Amino acid sequence: MFEKDLYFCALILKEFFMYQLIKQLHSFTAYIVLAVLIAAVINALIEYFRKKEYFEVKDLRLSLFALVFSHIQMLLGFLVYVTTPRLQMWGEGAKVVMKDSLLRLLLLEHPLMNIIAIVLITVGWVKLKKQTEARQMFGKIALFYGIALVLLLSRIPWKLWLGF
Repeated sequence: MFEKDLYFCALILKEFFMYQLIKQLHSFTAYIVLAVLIAAVINALIEYFRKKEYFEVKDLRLSLFALVFSHIQMLLGFLVYVTTPRLQMWGEGAKVVMKDSLLRLLLLEHPLMNIIAIVLITVGWVKLKKQTEARQMFGKIALFYGIALVLLLSRIPWKLWLGF
């Protein structure tokens, strides 16, 4: 009996530490994603309004890094979502989740808006690849990545992330 209880406790601790590790990694990589995405949007806006006539390798890589890092962040977010103890609150009913603003943010708004933002980043990348003129390329990145950035910033759980 004692061995079974010990095994169960070890399993719970393993799951808890795995969740904490993934959550910390997700929070850390968010800084990288935001930095690269902000850099890509600012670069695209500057070059768009400067009417730059060619799309350099650095511009392409910056846009690609924003795409890749945001997708990695989304995969980490999925792992956090399915391992969070808060996920069990859906079993209590949607009314319970919807009445609590923090639960609603963490279980519905944050994941949904981030998925929409990643879709916009992906669409922006696809549209970029179809353009032939540099100004149009910068415009697509500025538009789609910019909207995605606003969506991401709007649904970050600031109270938990910054600790106030």
